Amino acid sequence: MANYNVALILKNPLNDSEFLLVKQTPPPKFNDEEYDSYVDSDLWDLPAIQLNHIQGEKSEPTISIQGSEKINLGKFDIESALNQIVEQLGFGVRDGGEWKLWKCVEEPEFGPGLTIHTVYIMGKLLDGNQILQEGCKWMSTQSCINCLAEVKPSTDRVGPLVVIGLLNDLVQWRKWKVPPTLSYQEYPPGVILVPMQSRTAKPFLTTNLIVFAPDSVSDDCGNHRFVAQGEALIVDPGCRSEFHEELLKVVASLPRKLIVFVTHHHRDHVDGLSIIQKCNPDAILLAHENTMCRIGKDDWSLGYTSVSGSEDICVGGQRLTVVFSPGHTDGHVALLHASTNSLIVGDHCVGQGSAVLDITAGGNMTDYFQSTYKFLELSPHALIPMHGRVNLWPKHMLCGYLKNRRAREAAILQAIENGVETLFDIVANVYSEVPRSFWIPAASNVRLHVDHLADQNKLPKEFSILKFRKTCGLHFLLRWAWTYLRFQVRYQKLSMSKLLIGGAAVAGFAVFFSIRNKLISQ
Repeated sequence: MANYNVALILKNPLNDSEFLLVKQTPPPKFNDEEYDSYVDSDLWDLPAIQLNHIQGEKSEPTISIQGSEKINLGKFDIESALNQIVEQLGFGVRDGGEWKLWKCVEEPEFGPGLTIHTVYIMGKLLDGNQILQEGCKWMSTQSCINCLAEVKPSTDRVGPLVVIGLLNDLVQWRKWKVPPTLSYQEYPPGVILVPMQSRTAKPFLTTNLIVFAPDSVSDDCGNHRFVAQGEALIVDPGCRSEFHEELLKVVASLPRKLIVFVTHHHRDHVDGLSIIQKCNPDAILLAHENTMCRIGKDDWSLGYTSVSGSEDICVGGQRLTVVFSPGHTDGHVALLHASTNSLIVGDHCVGQGSAVLDITAGGNMTDYFQSTYKFLELSPHALIPMHGRVNLWPKHMLCGYLKNRRAREAAILQAIENGVETLFDIVANVYSEVPRSFWIPAASNVRLHVDHLADQNKLPKEFSILKFRKTCGLHFLLRWAWTYLRFQVRYQKLSMSKLLIGGAAVAGFAVFFSIRNKLISQ
């Protein structure tokens, strides 16, 4: 299953090398002075709209699309979609003359929702004297390429529909050929995203393997001193073992001068390291020391180069800068790609929802806020998460994270001021609208928010942080398990046998937890 969009390549009748781009509408403002002060630069892309299925009886089309027989467009109301696009541009469908199918691009399965495939339709205005509306402009292929080659923070941006639908066919940004069995996306130009199934947490199923393999050496690196130099780069090889064969094909097809960059140590980001080590033992691994101390020898037994932020990497003449970004873990690092001004953010941000901070690996809310502001100051043109799609409104997304986390923190403080004292009761109060299966990761965030409130001296004097911390282990787990099982019985019609099994599992876990704590205390 997939959703479909239609994108229109409308040629300029006075200059066949130009096509129409539309300034994209940014997300709504927050109505908050601080957040609204961070503004993403203008994004220009092809006009596009969602394709809907034909409702009722199919009527004879009044427009024809050459080549539409190549794919099954008959089930979609493509005529209405084209009408809506050209009307929004101030034209009529008849102003476009002949329409023809250009291509259909299938999106990889980034998740968690349905994939979005795009049908590209090409046409040309018959009247060259048409006046363009505000927010529309003609651009040539070369002007788009120049815009993409001379990226500076806060300058106008060219969107993915142009790049994926037109430019990637005309410009070879990379010399590496992606193995044909892999579904991938190339945007920003030269940045390959390959979503591969991994041991990640719901609602996601995949981790984005990111690959750089520039086509030609540029002067971008200059005379910088680099922590590592190579001809290709892989970020976060974290696929499941059943997909290691696919990862092996990727590594075997890349140059031997390979750099491997790990944003943090979680299994869904490092499960494929051993495959790279076996296939190319000359590969250079870059990671923060707090990350490497948590990566086992079975994953990587060779040496590595430690990075802590501000180091530069040279890949095929292109420069990437390491950005230390603790918060999700205490060893979390990001990468800024200079030539596209795109930021690979690891798990600091995800394609949908918010990231859980790992309290067992130095996750810290104060660090997370500081890292978010650090990203905002970089003014990236795109955020590339390791789970989900590329985000085209980076500052808006980052401000959204700040706003949501502060709102959660305010709700936690309100619950505490109302007399709530235990971790379970805070979670049940603040996350009441969230499915109970997510309360365990939510509890990790609540603990970090409480620590953050304590650091700011915002907690009520009568609230005991020591007593609170005593409720963060077995006390929380037992109360959560009982509430979860009771909810399942009441609303999900859980059978008695499953209830007994669940209860036995909880009891077993409680015994294990108790014994472990005693051993640790000894």
